[in-house]
Amino acid sequence: MGSWAVWALRVVLVMLLGGSVFLQAVMVPLLAADLNELNAEHAWLKTPLLTIIVLGVVCCQVILVCVWRLVSMVRRATVFSHGAFRYVHVVIGALVCAAALVFALACLLAPGEAVAPGVVLLICGVVVAILGMALIVLVLRMLLAQAVARDAEAAQLQDELKDVI
Repeated sequence: MGSWAVWALRVVLVMLLGGSVFLQAVMVPLLAADLNELNAEHAWLKTPLLTIIVLGVVCCQVILVCVWRLVSMVRRATVFSHGAFRYVHVVIGALVCAAALVFALACLLAPGEAVAPGVVLLICGVVVAILGMALIVLVLRMLLAQAVARDAEAAQLQDELKDVI
């Protein structure tokens, strides 16, 4: 990956991380204040809804930090090592956790008439999309495993070649 691509990705990651902190620090309290105005039959939604939103943002922040670490490994040319698997596993776990949170949101909104049934169906579609991203990262993890194995094999062959020469 070129140095300009690493730099550009880091700029995007910093912007996203800053936006997520702004979301947690400013927007969630504003949403909580707005939810205080819910009518009595929907007032119970406030705490679970805010909890799901905060935990969802935390999942996104975990993914951003792991991607930052992986980009750092790319820059240092150490990404094809076993250390990279830790970050990839955390990304997969965070994506699955995010999908579970979005599904919990769909289940929270499904009963009654808080939102239209089509909105709940759209939220379930988002769950499928997030799980699809987790599967893509899982496939990329398999590619990383193959690359690490090839790198180790190449190092072993180089050592054998040095012994022969």
